This record gives sequence, C-alpha cells and structure tokens, in this order.
Amino acid sequence: MKATLAPPSSLISLPRHKVSSLRSPSLLLQSQRPSSALMTTTATRGSVAVTAAATSSAEALREGIAEFYNETSGLWEEIWGDHMHHGFYDPDSSVQLSDSGHREAQIRMIEESLRFAGVTEEEKKIKRVVDVGCGIGGSSRYIASKFGAECIGITLSPVQAKRANDLAAAQSLSHKVSFQVADALDQPFEDGIFDLVWSMESGEHMPDKAKFVKELVRVTAPGGRIIIVTWCHRNLSQGEESLQPWEQNLLDRICKTFYLPAWCSTSDYVELLQSLSLQDIKCADWSENVAPFWPAVIRTALTWKGLVSLLRSGMKSIKGALTMPLMIEGYKKGVIKFGIITCQKPL
Repeated sequence: MKATLAPPSSLISLPRHKVSSLRSPSLLLQSQRPSSALMTTTATRGSVAVTAAATSSAEALREGIAEFYNETSGLWEEIWGDHMHHGFYDPDSSVQLSDSGHREAQIRMIEESLRFAGVTEEEKKIKRVVDVGCGIGGSSRYIASKFGAECIGITLSPVQAKRANDLAAAQSLSHKVSFQVADALDQPFEDGIFDLVWSMESGEHMPDKAKFVKELVRVTAPGGRIIIVTWCHRNLSQGEESLQPWEQNLLDRICKTFYLPAWCSTSDYVELLQSLSLQDIKCADWSENVAPFWPAVIRTALTWKGLVSLLRSGMKSIKGALTMPLMIEGYKKGVIKFGIITCQKPL
C-alpha cells in the first residue's frame, strides 16, 4: 500500500486559469526550442545541465527535509504530542498554555478535513488509507481507529518512521498501521489501491506540485477521495503574474528555515486537479481557523520546559522557533493561506 464542527471560514469556487509557475525547467526548454541544428544541440546540452542541476537540488531538498524532521520531531512530540500539524479553532478564539485546547484543536483539524471532504464515520468504503507525509503517524492512527481501516504512512525521515511504528505498537495498532521511508513524488505503491489519500501539511515541501498531485491521483482507487491540507500563498489577482517582491521575500525567508521549495496557491491546486479530470473538487481558506496556532506554539517555546527542550534539540529547532513570527506575519498580511483542497477520483 501507499502513503493529510463549525463550518469553514470560507468556501472558494475558482475558475480555470493557467498555472505557469508550476512548469518545470525541462518543459520551459522544450517550449522554447531553437530551430537550427546547432542551436538544438546547444539547447539539448542545456536541458541536460538544467535537469542535472534540478536533480541535485531536489536531492538536497529531500535530505534537508529528512534532517530537519529527524532533529525536530522529538521536540515537537515532547511539547505538543503526536499530531504535527495546525489546530482548527473557532475564529477569534485564543488558546492559553494551561489549556489542552491546542491538542483538541489538532484532532478537530482531522475531523474538519474529513467532514469537508464528505468522509463520515458511517463511510464503509474507507478500507485502505495512505498518509503522505505522515510525521510520527498521529493522523494514521486516528483514522485507522475511526474507520477500522488499514493505513500506511510515508515520510522522508527515518526517525519519524521508526517513532511512528513504535507508537503504533504501543497502542496495539501495528496490525492496522505501518510506516516507511518513501518519497511522496515516487510512491512505492501500485496504482489505484487507496480509498482515502491523505496529505496533512506535506504539500508545501513538494518541489514539483504537478508530480505530487499526479502521484496522489495515481494511487487513489476509483471512487476514492483525496484530501490535501497545505500551506499556500494567496491567490493572484486578475492580471497579476507573481507575488509582490516583499511578499516573495517573506516567503523566501520562511523557506530557508523549513526546507520549502516554491509556494503555490489553492487555485493552482484546483487547476491541477481539473487538468486530471477529478470530480467534486472543493477548496476552502481556513486561515482564520488556524490563526491562534503559531502564537500558541511561540508561547509554549518560551516556557522553561520549552526553552530547555529547544536548546537540547539543536540549531534547526532554534532556527525554526525564530522563524515562527514570520509565519504569523504572513498570515496577518494575507500572504500565507491555510488551504484545504479535496476531490474524488472518477469510478
């Protein structure tokens, strides 16, 4: 197998549009190929160079992501538990450090995502699930327990995969859930075998969003559901070709810490799903519903326990903590959007 309640703050209906920002370097070269034999040879050599550079860059990104989560996952679990994602809150709510509200909100994020996609507890078709970018397996174990389904999680981090399997064993769920190291862009599973394909805050790490979506679709069974919950940048306005320079600079600073490639918008995801003829495509902006999350994380980090754990964890964790205010700034200024995108694969 292969390895993501109050109403949402807004539901977005999006028109089709060109997703030029998601085109790969090789496609760009092909679309601009010179006519002469000499220039074609030069372009071909250039394409090979670009491909080699892209491959090297992608490998460096994979290694960086794995190392980041190898180092930081233990700290996160110690402070926040086994759900490594945002919580879902009522707009304008606040979560105090003495409350367990933030952990309850993380569970609510799972429930809200399932509800938005139309996957209910009475759903009998959910037998096999893949958790793409599974962290230490919190979503997989929750979904397996909820539906009695078989879940497989994939992650780039060997530390996460081992810890997820250990937690599954400790919770007597090893017969239902398992975890392995694998690349979401090249999943080691057969076509069409999962009833639910779940990606909870992993899409932002994908350097090739088109390939990421195609892989999710490939492993989904006919009639199966895909749920993508991910960090996005705002949708571009009519006539805009790119974000404003200051917006891009803000995202670039976040990317350096969290090992993120280029961002895309929820409308970009919708366009990709439309191009693959998926059905019942829906998306929503849940930015207001996650607003209390990063302030709560920062307050936790500033406790004595948080500071000691942070220093013990290492430089990647410290840099991550220092970057958290940029996430808050991005949300407040409307540059960063917390998006959910769901669809169904035709029968």
